[in-house]
Amino acid sequence: MSGFEANPFADPMDVNPFQDPSVTQLTNANQNNLEEFNPFTESSRLTNPPRTTMPATEPTTPSQPAVLQPSVEPSPKSVATAAQAGLLQQQEELERKAAELDRREREMQNISINPRQNNWPPLPARCPVKPCFYQDFSADIPADYQQTCKMLYYLWMLHAVTHLLNLLACLAWFTVDSNRGVDFGLSILWFLLFTPCAFVCWYRPIYKAFRSDSSFNFFFFFFIFFCQIVIFIIQAVGIPGWGDSGWIAALSILKPSLAVGVIMMVVAGFFTLCSVLSLILLKKVHSLYRRTGASFQRAQEEFSQGVMSNRNVQNAAASAARSAFQGN
Repeated sequence: MSGFEANPFADPMDVNPFQDPSVTQLTNANQNNLEEFNPFTESSRLTNPPRTTMPATEPTTPSQPAVLQPSVEPSPKSVATAAQAGLLQQQEELERKAAELDRREREMQNISINPRQNNWPPLPARCPVKPCFYQDFSADIPADYQQTCKMLYYLWMLHAVTHLLNLLACLAWFTVDSNRGVDFGLSILWFLLFTPCAFVCWYRPIYKAFRSDSSFNFFFFFFIFFCQIVIFIIQAVGIPGWGDSGWIAALSILKPSLAVGVIMMVVAGFFTLCSVLSLILLKKVHSLYRRTGASFQRAQEEFSQGVMSNRNVQNAAASAARSAFQGN
């Protein structure tokens, strides 16, 4: 029967390797070693060194019973005093800030009343006559227009010097020819009249035009400056009897008095130079004017606004309306 119990399909050479005595001996030995090994005891011995407990010592001083400290609440009087002191401090702070704001406001009002002191003409402080205009190219005139505005100012100065030389030349002419008293008198008039009028009528308008980009001042300058160029040309020609020592007058006196003729020719050259420079600057100002975007319509609007905002015009219109109402 033992022959029938065996597996007829089993390989007679098939032996279970785990049933080998040498293998089973090694596995049993390893299991015995693992059972004896406790990793927690070793790790706890390495990480947690043994601690020595110190016996608690009793305090030498005798223990006293705990005493509760009663809470001290501030009295209403002290609270009111502290609040009053805080309010007084806040009131003082507010008063100090109000005084500082008042001081700054007064300073701003003083600045707004007279922001810029007139500085032209540059007169000494002891002079009873004070400056009438304010002039500062760097502060008022944009950088693109400063050079042209300064050249116009220098042209006005040349204009004033030329009229002064014309007065001296006419005086020399009058000393040589006693019939030239009219020319000498007119030269004085031209010097006293044209010098300030040129400053007010064409230099100040172009200064204001560059300063505020005013179309009205541009048109006013063009009209007056064109008339000034015509006057320069007439003075350079030098018609006798008109108070100008121009070319014709200088050539007429050249034979009787060479020195006076030369002086008058120098003045005629100054008048010619003023005419040429005026034409060049007029063209330059016109090119700048076209870039500013000014127009005749804007000039009309500025003129109407200036007239309506003028207090003298308003007073005159109000008085006229009042008289008309009373007449009706």
